[in-house]
Amino acid sequence: MTGLTVGKMAVMFAFGLGGLVLSALSVSADHAEGDKASGATVYNGTCVACHADNGKGAFPGVPNFTKRKGPLAKSDHELALNIITGFQSPGSMMPMPAKGGDPNLTEQNVMDVIAYLRSAFGKK
Repeated sequence: MTGLTVGKMAVMFAFGLGGLVLSALSVSADHAEGDKASGATVYNGTCVACHADNGKGAFPGVPNFTKRKGPLAKSDHELALNIITGFQSPGSMMPMPAKGGDPNLTEQNVMDVIAYLRSAFGKK
Protein backbone atom coordinates (compact mmCIF):
# COMPACT_ATOMS: atom_id res chain seq x y z
CA MET A 1 0.00 0.00 0.00
CA THR A 2 2.05 2.91 -1.23
CA GLY A 3 1.26 6.42 -0.04
CA LEU A 4 -0.38 5.25 3.15
CA THR A 5 0.95 6.41 6.47
CA VAL A 6 0.23 4.88 9.84
CA GLY A 7 -2.12 7.80 10.56
CA LYS A 8 -4.04 7.32 7.32
CA MET A 9 -4.34 3.60 7.95
CA ALA A 10 -5.70 4.29 11.45
CA VAL A 11 -8.35 6.62 10.04
CA MET A 12 -9.22 4.12 7.31
CA PHE A 13 -9.52 1.44 9.98
CA ALA A 14 -11.90 3.61 12.01
CA PHE A 15 -13.99 4.40 8.93
CA GLY A 16 -13.97 0.72 7.94
CA LEU A 17 -15.43 -0.19 11.31
CA GLY A 18 -18.30 2.17 10.65
CA GLY A 19 -17.18 4.40 13.49
CA LEU A 20 -16.59 1.64 16.03
CA VAL A 21 -13.20 2.14 17.58
CA LEU A 22 -11.25 -0.35 19.61
CA SER A 23 -9.75 1.22 22.72
CA ALA A 24 -6.75 -1.10 22.36
CA LEU A 25 -5.85 0.51 19.04
CA SER A 26 -2.45 2.08 19.56
CA VAL A 27 -1.65 3.51 16.14
CA SER A 28 -0.58 7.13 16.01
CA ALA A 29 1.17 9.59 13.73
CA ASP A 30 2.89 12.89 14.38
CA HIS A 31 1.30 14.97 11.64
CA ALA A 32 -1.66 14.50 9.34
CA GLU A 33 -1.04 14.21 5.63
CA GLY A 34 -3.78 16.47 4.47
CA ASP A 35 -4.33 19.56 2.40
CA LYS A 36 -4.51 22.69 4.57
CA ALA A 37 -6.53 24.68 2.01
CA SER A 38 -9.12 21.91 1.66
CA GLY A 39 -9.13 21.58 5.45
CA ALA A 40 -9.89 25.30 5.80
CA THR A 41 -12.86 24.89 3.47
CA VAL A 42 -14.21 21.95 5.50
CA TYR A 43 -13.53 23.75 8.81
CA ASN A 44 -15.33 26.89 7.65
CA GLY A 45 -18.28 24.87 6.39
CA THR A 46 -18.65 22.32 9.19
CA CYS A 47 -16.61 23.20 12.28
CA VAL A 48 -16.62 26.99 12.55
CA ALA A 49 -20.15 27.24 14.03
CA CYS A 50 -18.94 25.70 17.29
CA HIS A 51 -15.16 26.14 17.18
CA ALA A 52 -15.22 29.75 15.83
CA ASP A 53 -13.02 31.25 13.16
CA ASN A 54 -10.27 31.91 15.71
CA GLY A 55 -10.30 28.31 17.02
CA LYS A 56 -11.06 29.40 20.58
CA GLY A 57 -14.61 28.05 20.70
CA ALA A 58 -17.84 29.89 20.02
CA PHE A 59 -19.40 29.10 23.42
CA PRO A 60 -18.46 27.64 26.83
CA GLY A 61 -17.21 24.06 26.84
CA VAL A 62 -16.02 24.00 23.23
CA PRO A 63 -12.31 23.12 23.11
CA ASN A 64 -9.86 25.94 22.47
CA PHE A 65 -7.48 24.87 19.69
CA THR A 66 -5.04 27.64 20.60
CA LYS A 67 -4.36 26.43 24.16
CA ARG A 68 -0.95 24.85 24.66
CA LYS A 69 -2.36 21.70 26.28
CA GLY A 70 -5.58 21.80 24.28
CA PRO A 71 -6.84 19.38 21.64
CA LEU A 72 -3.85 19.93 19.35
CA ALA A 73 -1.60 18.37 21.99
CA LYS A 74 -3.25 15.07 21.01
CA SER A 75 -1.91 12.81 18.26
CA ASP A 76 -3.44 13.04 14.80
CA HIS A 77 -4.82 9.56 15.37
CA GLU A 78 -6.69 10.62 18.51
CA LEU A 79 -7.95 13.80 16.85
CA ALA A 80 -9.17 11.78 13.86
CA LEU A 81 -11.00 9.34 16.13
CA ASN A 82 -12.60 12.25 18.03
CA ILE A 83 -13.79 13.74 14.75
CA ILE A 84 -15.00 10.44 13.31
CA THR A 85 -16.81 9.14 16.40
CA GLY A 86 -17.69 12.41 18.14
CA PHE A 87 -16.38 13.70 21.44
CA GLN A 88 -17.57 15.40 24.60
CA SER A 89 -15.07 17.66 26.31
CA PRO A 90 -15.02 17.89 30.09
CA GLY A 91 -17.22 20.82 31.08
CA SER A 92 -19.10 20.86 27.80
CA MET A 93 -22.89 20.76 27.92
CA MET A 94 -23.14 18.87 24.64
CA PRO A 95 -20.89 16.55 22.65
CA MET A 96 -19.53 17.16 19.20
CA PRO A 97 -21.49 14.76 16.99
CA ALA A 98 -19.71 12.16 14.90
CA LYS A 99 -18.07 13.77 11.86
CA GLY A 100 -19.00 17.17 13.25
CA GLY A 101 -22.59 16.43 12.31
CA ASP A 102 -21.75 16.02 8.61
CA PRO A 103 -22.36 12.38 7.60
CA ASN A 104 -20.70 13.09 4.23
CA LEU A 105 -17.33 13.90 5.81
CA THR A 106 -14.71 11.63 4.25
CA GLU A 107 -11.42 10.22 5.50
CA GLN A 108 -9.59 12.79 3.37
CA ASN A 109 -11.73 15.59 4.84
CA VAL A 110 -10.67 14.49 8.33
CA MET A 111 -6.98 14.45 7.39
CA ASP A 112 -7.36 17.84 5.69
CA VAL A 113 -9.05 19.41 8.73
CA ILE A 114 -6.34 18.12 11.06
CA ALA A 115 -3.66 19.57 8.77
CA TYR A 116 -5.53 22.89 8.76
CA LEU A 117 -5.99 22.91 12.55
CA ARG A 118 -2.28 22.33 13.13
CA SER A 119 -1.33 25.00 10.60
CA ALA A 120 -3.83 27.65 11.72
CA PHE A 121 -3.95 27.11 15.48
CA GLY A 122 -0.95 24.97 16.45
CA LYS A 123 1.96 26.52 18.29
CA LYS A 124 4.62 27.71 15.90
